[in-house]
Amino acid sequence: MITIRFLFLFCILSCFSACSKQEPIDGTAPSPPKSPKEALKSFQIESGFEIQLVASEPMVQDPIFLTFDEDGRLWIVEMRSFMPDIDGNGESLPLGRINILEDSNGDGKMDKSTIYLDSLIMPRALGLIRGGALVAENNALWLTFDDDGDLVADRKELFDPTYAANGIPEHSDNGLLRNIDNWYYNAKSKLRYRQINGEWIRDITEERGQYGISHDDYGRLIYNYNWSQLHGDLVPPNYLGRNPHHTPSSGIDHGLTIDRRIYPIRPNLAVNRGYIPGTLDAKGQLLEFTAACSPTVFRSPLFSENFYGNVFVCEPAGNLIKRNVIKETGINLEAFDPHPGREFLASTDERFRPVHLAVGPDGALYVADMYRGLIQHGSYVTPYLREQTLKKDLVLPIHMGRIWRIVPKKWKPSPFPKLSTESSADLVQRLSHPIGWHRDMAQRLLVERQALSVVPQLEILVKEGTNELGRMHALWTLEGMGALSSDLLSGLISGPSTLLANHALRLLEEKIKQEPGLAENIYESVLAEAPNASRQRALQLALSASILPEQSQVALSKILFEKYGEEPLIRDALLSSLKDREFALAQALWNSENWSKSIPEREIFLEMLVTSIIKRKDIHELGELVHWIEKNEGKEDWKANIALNTLAIQGAEPQNLGLMKFNKEPMIIGIAEQKLSANKADLMKRIFRWPGHSPETLVASAVSLTESDLKQFALGRQKYLSSCAGCHGSDGKGVARMGPPLAGSEWVTENETRLALILLHGMEGPLEIGGKVYDAPEILPVMPSHSTMDDGSIAAILTYIRNEWGNQAGPVSGRLVATTRHLNQGRVYPWTAIEINEHVKRLENPPTQNP
Repeated sequence: MITIRFLFLFCILSCFSACSKQEPIDGTAPSPPKSPKEALKSFQIESGFEIQLVASEPMVQDPIFLTFDEDGRLWIVEMRSFMPDIDGNGESLPLGRINILEDSNGDGKMDKSTIYLDSLIMPRALGLIRGGALVAENNALWLTFDDDGDLVADRKELFDPTYAANGIPEHSDNGLLRNIDNWYYNAKSKLRYRQINGEWIRDITEERGQYGISHDDYGRLIYNYNWSQLHGDLVPPNYLGRNPHHTPSSGIDHGLTIDRRIYPIRPNLAVNRGYIPGTLDAKGQLLEFTAACSPTVFRSPLFSENFYGNVFVCEPAGNLIKRNVIKETGINLEAFDPHPGREFLASTDERFRPVHLAVGPDGALYVADMYRGLIQHGSYVTPYLREQTLKKDLVLPIHMGRIWRIVPKKWKPSPFPKLSTESSADLVQRLSHPIGWHRDMAQRLLVERQALSVVPQLEILVKEGTNELGRMHALWTLEGMGALSSDLLSGLISGPSTLLANHALRLLEEKIKQEPGLAENIYESVLAEAPNASRQRALQLALSASILPEQSQVALSKILFEKYGEEPLIRDALLSSLKDREFALAQALWNSENWSKSIPEREIFLEMLVTSIIKRKDIHELGELVHWIEKNEGKEDWKANIALNTLAIQGAEPQNLGLMKFNKEPMIIGIAEQKLSANKADLMKRIFRWPGHSPETLVASAVSLTESDLKQFALGRQKYLSSCAGCHGSDGKGVARMGPPLAGSEWVTENETRLALILLHGMEGPLEIGGKVYDAPEILPVMPSHSTMDDGSIAAILTYIRNEWGNQAGPVSGRLVATTRHLNQGRVYPWTAIEINEHVKRLENPPTQNP
C-alpha cells in the first residue's frame, strides 16, 4: 500500500522537478519593484493559460477587493492607508477609496478611472446595490448612492455602526457577497443583510471564515482561514442553528481539505513565522499556507469543463494562487490539488500579492494584486519579520497595484454587455446563462427592479426550463420579488429534479408560516418519498421536517435515521429541526422494537436526543427520562446506559446544577453508583437536589477540572461523537479495523502537546498502547489530520478524552493548541510514533545556543 507519507514525498519531489529549470533566486537580496511588463515575465502559470494586464498604478492603488457591475465596470476597493511604514503610522488617515474602472474601447484594458467614494478609513469590502453600493469602512457599514448616474457617490448613509468589532484588517468583517437567496453574506462575521419591500434589514447567521467569501452554483458558501485554505457550508445558511438545545458539529465550516502544502517558486524569507523550524524548506520557500484568503468558485466554462466549479485560493505570502478541484461525494464536499508540486499561478516577484479574485462577465479569472513588499499588519509584525522587511527594502514604495486577468492562450477580449439596458424579459433568459456571473446579476437586477411583469415568464422557466440552474435562479428571483406561488412550489417538491425539489421545499417553509394548511397538503407525499430518498434529498427532508405536524415529523425522522443515520450531517439536520420535539422522537425510538439492538449510530443519536432534552429543562420530560432509566434497574439495557451516561456528562455543565428537585434521594442515584465510575456518578449527582444534598458544594471525587473545564469537557463530548466516535467508539474502547482505544491510553493522558500534534497532523503506522501494538489491518493504517478544526474544538475534544473512561489528566487550552499549530508549521504528512516522540523531546529540551 502506498502510504500518505510516500505521496507527500512524491509531491515534494515533483515540485522540485517542475521548478528545476529556474535560476536560483537569492532570497536575502532586496526585491525592488518591477514594472508591469517585467512582472509578466515573473509568472509561472498552468499549461494552456496566460496572464494579461488589465490595469496598474497609478490608475489603481493598493487594491484589496474587486467586483464587476451590471455594465462590466470594475469596482475596486483601495486600502491606500494600509501600513505606510513598518510601524503602521498614518493608518488611520482617510486615504482609502472606491475606484471604478472602465474599458471604453473593448480592448481588454481599463482606460478610464472614476473615484466613486474617497476619503475612507481602511475600507474593507463593498456589495453592489441598485444605484450605489454597500461599503464597509471604518468598522461600520454604509449605504451609498449615486443619484445622478455619474459614478460618483452623492449620499453616504450609516446603515450598521456595529458591522465590524475589530479594526485590524486581518480580522475585520468583510465580504458583502450576494448569494442566491438574496442575502448579502460576510466573512469573519455573524451578520447578513437584505432589502425587503424597500427596507434594509439585518439578521444573525453563522460566523464564517476570515477574508473573502464565495458561493457555488447551488448557493453553498465557501470561505477559509489564513491557516486552512478551504472551508464551506454543506447546508443552506441558518438551518443547523435553529434548535437552541442542540450544538451541531457538522455541516457548517466544513473543512474541504486537510492539504495545506504550497509550492512557491522563490524564497519567502519575509514571512512572519519564517524563524520557526519547518515553516520554510531548505531553499527558504514557504511550505504551507499562512495567509490563505479569497477563495473563489470558478463558475465559468471559459477554461474547460475540468475547471468548472474549481476553487482558486490566494496565498499572497507565497506569491501564488492554488487551484482546487471539488468532488461531491453524497452530501459531502472534498477538495484536492490536481497538480501537487506546481501551482496554478506562481511568481518569482516577491511583491506579487494576490489578495482577491473574481470571475468577470467574460468568464475570465481576475486577480487583485496589492503589489507591495509588506502585507503583514503592524499588530502582528514579529522582530524577525521587521528585520527581514527592512533588510530587503520591502516597505516602500507603496500605492502600487495591478489587476490581472487569467485566460486561455489566444483568447481575445470583446466588449462587455450592458445589462442595465436590457429588458426584464431578456434578463429572464440570462438566468440560464452558462457563466455564473450572468445568472447572479440577472437575478439581482430583476429583484431590484421588482419586475412583476415577467412573473408569468419566470414561472414558465421554473416549470418548463431545460437548464436546472436557470430554473433554480428563477425560483429565487420570484422569492426576491415576493411573487412565489404556493402551487408552483407544491408542484416541484416531488418532481424528478432533486435540486428543484430541495429548493422548493426550502422555500415552502416560509410559505407555511403564512399558510399553515399547506403542511397538511404535503406531509403524505414527503413521508411516501422518504424511504427511497437519495442522500441529498434526505438531507433537505431532515432540515425541513419542522414544517410537519409533530407525529409526522417523528415518523419522518425515524425513516430518515434508519436509512442514513450513519451520516453525522443527517443526525445534525434531524436535531436542528426538532426544537421542542426531541422528547417525542426519543420516546418513539426508546419504545421501538427496531431499537432493541445497539449499533454505534443509534448510541450517538440517542445521546444527542437526551442531551437536547436535558438542555430544554422541561421538568416533566426530565422526570419521564429518569423513569425510563429506573424501570430498567437491574437489567442491561443499552438505551438506559446511554441516558445515564448522558446525564453524567451534562452534569458537567454549570447551568444544570440542581436542575431536578426531589423530596428524597431518587432511585436513579443508586443505579448511577452501581453502573458508573465514582467520578461519573458524582457528575450526575450535580443535576439533582434533595434534602441533605446540595449540588453546589459537590466536588466530583476524581475530577480535578474547574467549572469552566467541565463545560469544555461537556462540549468535547459532543464534538467527539461527531468527529471521533466512528473510529474510537463512543465508549473509547476503539473500533475493530478503524481506530485503537483511547481509554487507558498513555498517548491520551501523557504529554498534551504530543496529543495536540496528533490531531493537527495525523498519525500513521504501528502504535503501542498499554504494551499492545496496534497496526493495520487491526486499525486503519493512517489517522487523518484534523487541522481544519478550530483550536477551541480541538482543545475541547482533548480535554474530554483525557478525563473520560477512567482517564485522568489536566485540561487542554485553546491557546496550547494554537501555539502548537503555529510552532509546527510545515508538517505536511502524518507522524510516526518514533518521530513524534523524538520531536516532543526536542521541544522539551531544545539545543543550547552558543553565546
